[in-house]
Amino acid sequence: MPESTRRRVLLGGAAALGVAALTGVAMPTGRRAMFSLGVASGDPLPDGVVLWTRLAPDPLTLDGGLPDRPVPVEWQVATDERFGSVVRSGVAVAQGAAAHSVHVEVSGLRPGTDYFYRFRVGNELSPAGRTRTAPAGPLDRFSFAFASCQRYRDGFYNAYHHLAREDLDLVVFLGDYIYEGGSQGRIGRGHRPAHDVRTLGDYRIRFAQYKSDPDLQAAHAAFPWVATFDDHEVENNWAGDHSESGMPPDQFRRRRAAAFQAYYEHLPLRAAQRPAGSSMPIHRRLAFGELIDLHVLDTRQFRSVQVPGPGRADPGRTILGAAQKAWLLRDLAASRARWNVLAQQVFFSRLDPAPGAQTRSDDAWDDYPAERDEVRDHLATARNPVVITGDAHASFVCDIKADFGDPASRTVGTEFVGTSISSEGDGVDHTAGDLAQLRVNPHLRFVNRKRGYVRCSVTPASWTAVYRTVDFVSRPDSPVHDRARFTIEAGRPGARCEDAAGINGSPGAACPR
Repeated sequence: MPESTRRRVLLGGAAALGVAALTGVAMPTGRRAMFSLGVASGDPLPDGVVLWTRLAPDPLTLDGGLPDRPVPVEWQVATDERFGSVVRSGVAVAQGAAAHSVHVEVSGLRPGTDYFYRFRVGNELSPAGRTRTAPAGPLDRFSFAFASCQRYRDGFYNAYHHLAREDLDLVVFLGDYIYEGGSQGRIGRGHRPAHDVRTLGDYRIRFAQYKSDPDLQAAHAAFPWVATFDDHEVENNWAGDHSESGMPPDQFRRRRAAAFQAYYEHLPLRAAQRPAGSSMPIHRRLAFGELIDLHVLDTRQFRSVQVPGPGRADPGRTILGAAQKAWLLRDLAASRARWNVLAQQVFFSRLDPAPGAQTRSDDAWDDYPAERDEVRDHLATARNPVVITGDAHASFVCDIKADFGDPASRTVGTEFVGTSISSEGDGVDHTAGDLAQLRVNPHLRFVNRKRGYVRCSVTPASWTAVYRTVDFVSRPDSPVHDRARFTIEAGRPGARCEDAAGINGSPGAACPR
């Protein structure tokens, strides 16, 4: 899509306001109070996509500013930004029980095609969004970005300002869409509630606060998203029915049910992902032509409780749960895609602490080494495996080794770990501890602690990952930079550093080995 076209869409679909209204209804007024949280699309298939919005004229209130009664919401999908060629349309009903959110699963579309969509209630017309269906069959190129960790109080979403202007087919979000703890106020913005969120109303307000951000809205309006959750959408470091805060399991399940309900209400997810109480079937596979199979994982609902020290070596410990692991290994074995991707939340590769530093993370795959090694061994037999990861609030590139204890063992895949959008503030390029960690982890290829996202361009022959970072998040309007570029050649596991030397002020931190 030409940049001028995308900018018109991102700036709120101004062109759409000047054209004919939806069939049989009066011209729109230009007011958009109902659509204060924007629009979004997600989980694209070759013939369709999910469209999302939520009606919330007063989003930081318990009811969003609407009485508890159904509201008809008209929707349209067109092949052009002016909606002169509408190909699908209908009416969804926004229910108070679902916070007046709507999830429209549109079908009957063409593969690999750009579409524009919008909603209307009465005389109010939503901003226009752009989406793209998944391609089918052979594919020359697919481009996507992945991101995670956007704590509102830690800074502005400058990374999304730039991401929304990329030329992408998809955005993959790897968890920590909201943070549940304490006040989330940003200078000049609302910050209710001030306590840890526990109830459905609390979670709805927290989501509404985050989704009020214009740069996040722009990124949603520009591309379809595929999203999964990590821990902070519910509670820090939760595991199955175990609450880190010591909440009794039955009470924690009620909290988790509230969190999942609010999560579904605010993301463009299919009905297959709708939660049932405290359970939410979030793991799934999406195919992008014959090029990519994207296996979206859940590393929270089924995991064993985190344990320190020798207890983690118990071979019965799991981070995926038996059913999800069986699904993943079966799908990996059956996949005929050129690239097999695990889209997941926490650090997969082994990460030994530097001398004098803390022990390995109890919340990453290092706490589940037997299952990590089992999954790694199956990845080694899949075609061109790549793991994309969030959570770390830092950028890493890792060689996935056949034996992490033997640096000379063969490389079987690559893990790209993305930094945060805003969590932990401005960040730095690297620390002395990072340099020490590189020395004790020879499979690490890169580390950087600035904020940003990773842009991936995939062809049948290669995968190129560009680490894009912003200078600051403590104020708006940061520039963005390409910090590092890594390429994987199909059939040759391991990422090659193309352009990073010296960027971090140290070749060792920028592109080691």
